[in-house]
Amino acid sequence: MPFAWREYLDVAKFLATAVHEQPMAAAFARCAVSRAYYAAFCHARNHARDADHFEPAYDASDHARVREHFRHSQTAVANRLDMLRQWRNQCDYCDEVPGLHGLPAKAISLAQRVIDELV
Repeated sequence: MPFAWREYLDVAKFLATAVHEQPMAAAFARCAVSRAYYAAFCHARNHARDADHFEPAYDASDHARVREHFRHSQTAVANRLDMLRQWRNQCDYCDEVPGLHGLPAKAISLAQRVIDELV
């Protein structure tokens, strides 16, 4: 049975409830942002594949290719994926992330909008 990528959004919500837990609050927040991004990105990738005949490579190149695909037809989706990707990159690669503890709620909301628009 194929994985329902939207389930990552539930994981992000679960992690977001723990962002005030010490001593791992930052780790929970970073993971929540990352899972929210992947919920939206993989849902969008599969929607493009199934509805628009997009051919994913199933590698790192798809991150840019999916955004570019939607930039031509659904600019808002592309822009939301851009923002989610930026936040995810910060959380996955930067030692310090300004406003980290507010990012999970923003990322979850944005990811939910992507998913809702591509049902």
